[in-house]
Amino acid sequence: LEIIDGMAMDLEGRRYATFAELSLYCYRVASVVGLLAAEIFGYTQERTLQYARDLGMAFQLTNILRDVREDAARGRIYLPQDELRRFAVSEQDILQHRSSAQTRALFEFQAQRAEDYYTRAYRQLPDADRYAQRSGLIMAAVYHALLEEIRKRDYDVLGGRVRVTTARKLWLAYQTARREKMLYLRAGAPA
Repeated sequence: LEIIDGMAMDLEGRRYATFAELSLYCYRVASVVGLLAAEIFGYTQERTLQYARDLGMAFQLTNILRDVREDAARGRIYLPQDELRRFAVSEQDILQHRSSAQTRALFEFQAQRAEDYYTRAYRQLPDADRYAQRSGLIMAAVYHALLEEIRKRDYDVLGGRVRVTTARKLWLAYQTARREKMLYLRAGAPA
């Protein structure tokens, strides 16, 4: 029901006055998906649920940052209005894709928030549940790489969509799956 409520928020096409308002949207459309996935993958410790919530937030904040230009083309702005004002960025700057030092500073701030959620998520995941949650860790590697690409592009998300190549996604998935398997085996799990 939370996911449906989140989709309904999208239909309203509204703006978010503060991060607190935006975080409810992110929780509904992404964190709840993470919580469902954690249940499906299995876990032994309650902290894994906080990992799933925080990782969902990190994913959605990364998506919002990646999609600023595309969302603006649809008349949507998923950035808190108070933060636009704080960085002296107008809605028209976003809607008309006007890159500036101010927009880059705003996007860097958003990227750091996403990074903080990744950090919190990784800290919350107990070692005992890592292997069961490896699919989320694989997705995290890909999304984290996307955030890194946004940084490398100096936060110019208004100039065009930032992507991670398919080859790199596959490589990250392979590396992460392999690392998690090795950690699992080293911990004494059955081969």
